Amino acid sequence: MLKVIGIGDNVVDKYEHTQTMYPGGNALNFAVYAQRFGAAAAFLGAFGTDKEADHVQASIKEIGLDVSRSKVYEGENGCARVTLVDGDRVFIGSNRCGVLREYGLNLTDEDYRYISTFDLVHTGLYGFAEKELSKIKALGVPIGFDFSSDFTKEQVNQIAPQIDFAYYSCSHMKLDHILNLMTKTIDLGCELVLCTLGEKGALLFDGARFYMQEPKLVKAVDTMGAGDSFITSFIIHYLNGKGQEGRDAVIKKSLQTAADFASNQCLVDGSFGYGKVYETV
Repeated sequence: MLKVIGIGDNVVDKYEHTQTMYPGGNALNFAVYAQRFGAAAAFLGAFGTDKEADHVQASIKEIGLDVSRSKVYEGENGCARVTLVDGDRVFIGSNRCGVLREYGLNLTDEDYRYISTFDLVHTGLYGFAEKELSKIKALGVPIGFDFSSDFTKEQVNQIAPQIDFAYYSCSHMKLDHILNLMTKTIDLGCELVLCTLGEKGALLFDGARFYMQEPKLVKAVDTMGAGDSFITSFIIHYLNGKGQEGRDAVIKKSLQTAADFASNQCLVDGSFGYGKVYETV
């Protein structure tokens, strides 16, 4: 069984038009989705001490993720304010990951020994784990990193040589810029680079050829988590399929499975449900 861990951010997404909050965050979403595909999944991050943190932790406990190495700091849990426009999630504001941004991950030697037991680490630009990447890489555990959509050239140059799988949100970019970014990322040492393009699907480059995946379009209820679900579905199925059949076939099959899962994700409220009505002050 594939053993994976999401390291970094968890948040509550507060939908202001319904006064309902849902657990989420890139690293936590990865762990939740990976578990649905049969992986032994864990999450290592930082929780606050407010009601929002309580809701995320209660949801995780119900889901059954291992969060035994996560930290708890006095203060606000990561929180974002959200609304929906024709089913498309729109971020209004956030506290920029709350206590995680304020205190960091502060990984210990015991944490690194724990991380070394996994087959894949997933983190991202909002996981505040950049300074930990070199130590994780030294453990020999493959790393997937989500650059999201607001990455800089400097971040790509710094991070890409330390990771194995790079993910970008590129619906706002021109095709020639995307292709150049993908080529550069492979040249910096990544095994694969995956760019999600929203309603246009996704592009993947493995250093030898480009793959285009058409989207499976649905009438979206909520696009929250669509990109995270595509990335997670792809990489879990890709890693599970490696060695069982040819690389080309595994990539194509994993991309199609990811498109199917991401389209279904657009029919779910929040990143993975578990909504709870909250009180406004």
